Amino acid sequence: MVSIRLATPQDVPALRELIPVSARALSRGFYTDAETESAIRHVFGPDSRLIADGTYFVAEEDGVLAGCGGWSRRRTLYGGDQTKSGEEPLLDPAREPAKVRAFFVHPNFARRGVGTRILEACLAAARAAGFRKVELAATLPGVPFYAARGFVERERLAAPMADGRGLPIVRMEREIDGG
Repeated sequence: MVSIRLATPQDVPALRELIPVSARALSRGFYTDAETESAIRHVFGPDSRLIADGTYFVAEEDGVLAGCGGWSRRRTLYGGDQTKSGEEPLLDPAREPAKVRAFFVHPNFARRGVGTRILEACLAAARAAGFRKVELAATLPGVPFYAARGFVERERLAAPMADGRGLPIVRMEREIDGG
C-alpha cells in the first residue's frame, strides 16, 4: 500500500536519485535522450523551497520511494533548485492559481495510482489554503495524465536550459472543485 507524506530535507538525497530515473524511463518517446539529459541537469531536481513550505509530498511503499510531487503558493511555475535566482513571491489565492510542481514517479510504480494520490493531496492542500484554481507546466509525458484529471492545455512553451536547448512543455490549468 502506497502512503503519502510531506517531504523533509532528509528526503533530498533520495529525490536526487529518483528524479533522473523517472525522467529517463518515462520520457522515452516524448523527448530525445539529449533533451532528457539536459533537463535533468538544468531543470529537473528537488526544490528545497517546496519542502521548506510544507507543500511537497513523497509517496512510499514499504519504505521505498515510489514518487514525489507538490504544489506551491509561490509564482515559480517549474524547476528545481538549480533554476532559482532571487525572490519567489507569494500568490494571492483569491485571484491567482496555485502551482502544481515537480511530479516524478519511479518507473516501477508507474500507472499504479501514485501520481493520482499525490495530485489529490496537492489539490486538497491548495483548496485548504484558499486557492480555487491550479496551473502547471507539464512535461510531454505528463500531458495525458493531467488531461485525464481535468487539466486543460493553455499554452505550449519551451523551458530554456543553460545549454541553449528548450524543453517542450505545456502550461495547463484546472479549477479546484469543492470536494
